[in-house]
Amino acid sequence: MLKKLAVGAAALVATSSAASAEQLVDSIHFLIPGGAGGGWDGTARGTGEALTGAGIVGSASFENMSGGGGGVAIGHLIENADSMDGTLMVNSTPIVIRSLQGVFPYNFSDLTMIAGTIGDYGALVVTPGSATTLGDLVAAYTADPSSIAMGGGSVPGGMDHLIGAMVMNAAGADATKVAYLPFDAGGVALAALLSGEIEVLSTGLGEALAQAKAGEVDILCITSDARVADAPDVPTCAEAGADGVYFVNWRGFFGAPGLSDDKADAYRAAIAAMYATPEWEAVRARNGWVEIHNPGDDFVSFLENQEQIIGDLMTSMGFL
Repeated sequence: MLKKLAVGAAALVATSSAASAEQLVDSIHFLIPGGAGGGWDGTARGTGEALTGAGIVGSASFENMSGGGGGVAIGHLIENADSMDGTLMVNSTPIVIRSLQGVFPYNFSDLTMIAGTIGDYGALVVTPGSATTLGDLVAAYTADPSSIAMGGGSVPGGMDHLIGAMVMNAAGADATKVAYLPFDAGGVALAALLSGEIEVLSTGLGEALAQAKAGEVDILCITSDARVADAPDVPTCAEAGADGVYFVNWRGFFGAPGLSDDKADAYRAAIAAMYATPEWEAVRARNGWVEIHNPGDDFVSFLENQEQIIGDLMTSMGFL
């Protein structure tokens, strides 16, 4: 079980004239390995919003580069390293998972690790009235496994699939029979849930919180060890009947290999300064994120530990 430990279109975010924080970086181009509306997209754009709004960064641009479960963007960053000193790529637990599966020819150690920034709990999400509790969902699945299709914004065997299977297993279901449908990012998977293409969505809390507050979806449980202040009515998966389940998906930022120490340190300083700003707190609360700040060498140690823990978990569940 995990222990406590996240063809492009660009947009420009201007600095707030009222910002009073010291500007530490002129500009950042955020490379997002998936489509719009997913966790990577929300993390990059939310971070850019907070950094520019607080005046810590002059401007931020964003590029979505889908493909290969994130592999296309990673390869692009590495293969074009000489021209990427102004670029930060967002990534998260899948960079560890896909490397363990042998899908990527690279792993996190091939990049310049800037900082881990946030954590996002996993969530099982349904349309209102379709299943009142996790127990209802498991009962329907047990009666007829073919009646429940699960979707997520990652590839089969990827993070959303892993989280959904982990919760179903812990709740007493045979997760090996779950029909899992992959979508290009959480936003597309959420649309599939709302259209009835899937019956349950495995995603991050931050990707479903706004829709839950608007009454568009119900969150059956989240993979936290305690209820969170931003969603106090949502039970933990352990409370809902999936004993022992805990998972937090970190997200953070990476630079190209060979990025200069001065540039990397400037990015780390900007991210560190962001946490004390009201602009960041607004973004964090909106998404229900928890802060997991691991800069530089701490990020390296954190990911090496995750690689071991996730590898053991995936092996125990038959994903490796």
